[in-house]
Amino acid sequence: MDEQFESLLEESARVHGHLCAGQVLGVRMSMLGLREVGINDPKGVDRKQIIVFVEMDRCATDAVQSVTGCSLGKRTMKFMDFGKMAATFVNLRTGKAVRVLAREEARRTAKERFPHIDNKYAGQLKAYGIMSDEDLFEIMPVQVQLQPKDMPGRPLSRVVCEACGEHVQDGREVQLDGAVLCKACAGNSYYILENISFCTERYAEKS
Repeated sequence: MDEQFESLLEESARVHGHLCAGQVLGVRMSMLGLREVGINDPKGVDRKQIIVFVEMDRCATDAVQSVTGCSLGKRTMKFMDFGKMAATFVNLRTGKAVRVLAREEARRTAKERFPHIDNKYAGQLKAYGIMSDEDLFEIMPVQVQLQPKDMPGRPLSRVVCEACGEHVQDGREVQLDGAVLCKACAGNSYYILENISFCTERYAEKS
């Protein structure tokens, strides 16, 4: 392991709370993705030139955030709930983008490298640090169509949902049967109100 990788892995583990195979994958995935799109200093001079799309809500995502400096709060990290060990790195200056996917066969290769380690996660932790990029990842040149509403900066719009009265930013509202609704009121909510009349009563008070 080179000195830069060891340093990034140590910081990633500190941020995440512990060291695991997912941290190793995330750090190496990020180093590779940044290198492929020409981002040399993601936390310094290049910090406004990078956006990362992560496809998993697992340990590796914390590593990607640690290495790249991208985050949801900065709007430089986008979470795509695909359930895949993959991330796409976009250079905003050049438009170059690559998707880096962890190879499924890397799990088998890790076992073959350290057959004497009974705990598969311990074996992966050790193997992923020394395996080649080619053995660990598949690299795909891609195009990402970024919209102005997806870029960092102040909100471009702010509208009121006609059902619940809550404000919706950055074009995330839904037009349904001539009404402007938030995604929850349009039927795409992740929660269920215990008091079904809560939204109606609250919006009536604000109107």
